[in-house]
Amino acid sequence: MTTRTVPTADDVRAVLDTVADPEMPPVTVAELGMVVDVRVADDGGRTRVEIDLVATFSGCPATAVIREDVTRAVAAMDGVDEVAVRFVTSVVWDPERITLPGRRKLQAFGIAPPGSGQTLVQIGSRTATGRPVGVVCPLCGSTDTTADSPFGPTPCRSSSYCNACRNPFEVIKP
Repeated sequence: MTTRTVPTADDVRAVLDTVADPEMPPVTVAELGMVVDVRVADDGGRTRVEIDLVATFSGCPATAVIREDVTRAVAAMDGVDEVAVRFVTSVVWDPERITLPGRRKLQAFGIAPPGSGQTLVQIGSRTATGRPVGVVCPLCGSTDTTADSPFGPTPCRSSSYCNACRNPFEVIKP
């Protein structure tokens, strides 16, 4: 006779920390702060895992893919019989939910993470060249940046340009 292993909520969270965001593959849904709650219930020998997520942007087109990826990863765990993933609206996602490792991965990928100047720079501050201070460029670290467009490749990102290294980059919208 084999002993059935029932995963804990922490076990499920560890698996969620391996599920890449489909639009920003260097970071996981856990690192983006999308995981709101994990519940594990063992009912008569059947284990049901319920996961509540919050979308990074209202109307995010990737929610169906994220739901499928999370369901597939958790369903592959030993002892899991059923997985339910839902996106909740009772929690509002904002960039401050992104973990420090997630921020570092975004920056290494060329995306300006939160806390990189969007809200920390005093309004009216200027660079040495006289330009208004922008977000910190994830590529060279300069604040001599310009908001290029409020629209980026996904609804949760905008486009900026670094006047110092002359490269475009993306910014997580606050």
